[in-house]
Amino acid sequence: MNETQDAARERTITVMADRLTGVAGVRAVALGGSRARGAERPDSDWDLGIYYRGEVDTPALAALATELTGVPVQVAGPGGWGPWVNGGAWLTVDGVAVDWILRDLDRVERVWAECAEGRFEVGTQIGHPLGFWSPAYPGEVALCRVLADPGGELTALREAISYPEPLRAAIAERAFAAEFVVLGARKSVRGDDALHVSLSLSFAFGVLAQALLAHHRVWCVNEKGATAAAARLPDTPPDFAERVAAALRAPLAEAVEQAAELVREVRAVLDEQA
Repeated sequence: MNETQDAARERTITVMADRLTGVAGVRAVALGGSRARGAERPDSDWDLGIYYRGEVDTPALAALATELTGVPVQVAGPGGWGPWVNGGAWLTVDGVAVDWILRDLDRVERVWAECAEGRFEVGTQIGHPLGFWSPAYPGEVALCRVLADPGGELTALREAISYPEPLRAAIAERAFAAEFVVLGARKSVRGDDALHVSLSLSFAFGVLAQALLAHHRVWCVNEKGATAAAARLPDTPPDFAERVAAALRAPLAEAVEQAAELVREVRAVLDEQA
């Protein structure tokens, strides 16, 4: 893609964001994902967080999406995609994938207040096999690029968010869960229960990645790329991402022992620098 195309698509997204804030209930629109971080590929989607309060006019969103794409579009309203990823739509605009993701701004603010006190939860959500970790909400705001914010509400929240020490400690302490599930997986090896072992080890590695990222006050908004991100941090056990991948491919008994060793090494890092 050349610079002219880049600039044209940036303008398209900016105009789209402005129009979205004209929909009843919508307070702000932010660019998230790899494009907000400057880590996108040429084929990366444009992820737009649509922050609303109270009721959002879903039919108006659908009408706007249909106008922008030229084809009928259904927009999932709040709760349509599950309890944490509220709803939204997948669009193709001028050949470019644009994802609209609804976010309840009141709820985001409440979650941020809880995280600031070291309280978080992990909820079931389709598309998040490790579960949806509630700190992703303030993390998304901290990492986003605000595109449209007529009342300045999202901008003010973004400026208030920094990684809180109580949250860092709480997520790092959750590493004990990785040790617990690996012990359970060891028992399942004797019964050749491949599903339970695989689920347990995947969960354990995800928790370790979350703990390492939190230890360095790095927001984690998605499991995708979490092990690679954790591997790049100082003091992470050597070859962390490669060892995770190797364990997930290994025979059950070997996989459990490799996982147990990674758990010991990560917990040593966390305990030493607590």
